Amino acid sequence: MRGNFVLAVLFALFASLAHAGNSAPVPVYTFICNGSGLGPCPNGGRTDSLILGSDGNFYGAAQITTWETSLVTGGNVFSLTPAGKFTVLHTFTPGVNKNFPDGDLPGALIEGPDGNLYGETTYGGVDGCDGDCGYGVLFRVSRTGTGFQLVHKFCSQTDCSDGNGPSAMVLGTDGNLYGTTTSGGANYVGTLFRVTPSSGAYEVVFNFSSTSGGEYPSNLTVGSNGTFYGQSSAPAGKFLFNYTPATGVMTTAPLNFPTLSAGSGLALGPNGNFYGFYFIYGVNGVSLFEVEPNGSNLTIFPFYNTIDGGGSPDGLLLASDGNFWVANFNGSSTGGYGNIISLSPTDGSLLQTISPFGTTSSVGGWPSQLIQATDGTFWGSTYIFGDATKGHFALGTVFSLNEGLPPR
Repeated sequence: MRGNFVLAVLFALFASLAHAGNSAPVPVYTFICNGSGLGPCPNGGRTDSLILGSDGNFYGAAQITTWETSLVTGGNVFSLTPAGKFTVLHTFTPGVNKNFPDGDLPGALIEGPDGNLYGETTYGGVDGCDGDCGYGVLFRVSRTGTGFQLVHKFCSQTDCSDGNGPSAMVLGTDGNLYGTTTSGGANYVGTLFRVTPSSGAYEVVFNFSSTSGGEYPSNLTVGSNGTFYGQSSAPAGKFLFNYTPATGVMTTAPLNFPTLSAGSGLALGPNGNFYGFYFIYGVNGVSLFEVEPNGSNLTIFPFYNTIDGGGSPDGLLLASDGNFWVANFNGSSTGGYGNIISLSPTDGSLLQTISPFGTTSSVGGWPSQLIQATDGTFWGSTYIFGDATKGHFALGTVFSLNEGLPPR
């Protein structure tokens, strides 16, 4: 009897673990808009990405608050508790002249060492325009929504010497925030900038060029030694660049992709090497590459997906199981509305595919990059769809996914 009881308990335990490891994404919050397909979205819509704050809550930016026939504008910054309590912290408004003086269409956020949220917008911040124009801004706001402040207006200096087209920022070991712009600067091909939270000062600390650092830099990744890494372009191909904030020294190493076009951004792998996506121009497929921090021993893994070009992987998350997890923005397995996949850092092979997204799915479609909470669950957002009542439409969700992974 005792043995049977133990077996029964173990069976129940394994069954519960199996269930936890194969559960479907659950919508935690749905962005609801008024109308039958166009109209205002009071709490926003089309969320780009999430971060986990130091207080245990999630923060994000909804890209729009109005979806009209010819103009998609606005956006907001919001907070969301793990239990699903949603709060709008700041809304980007048109202003008197409808030029969105404080920014329009916000993107990724980061929490600074001062506890404030920092982010960027794609448009706005310039006089004399209407709607999706201007060069965007950097802003900060508290986690309670107070103290909104413009940190910098891009392209506000002569010839856009201060940069244009910002990426998501990262936190340096010196307590400052750093990011890149994909254009502008002294050579018109991008910059690396620094924001000092204590003063709000914005400064370009490096100007990219074809002979120094490469052109059109990707977003930054922080290495284990506090150095910033990224990819840039050159007439001969791609560069792996690294920048040391303490010294201001920039070095590059060529990434010798034979007829390949590397995707943007890098992720630090479990072995200390960097990983990223690559594509071949004119060939259907996408997969990973691996390279050491000094640019040596480039390894190109075989395609893990060759359907419809391989989709559009958004972000590369090294999760607590030691594998990479990816939100595939328009994965073809669900009619082009995305999926979630896991990849092996050993050989780049596809380990798992989760395909819950679609036009009638409660979690919506077109997922953005994933994050992992401290308890091991994944959190993410979708760009469109979700459940809505009659007379309304849904413009994306925030969802959670429990795959039974260990805590971070």
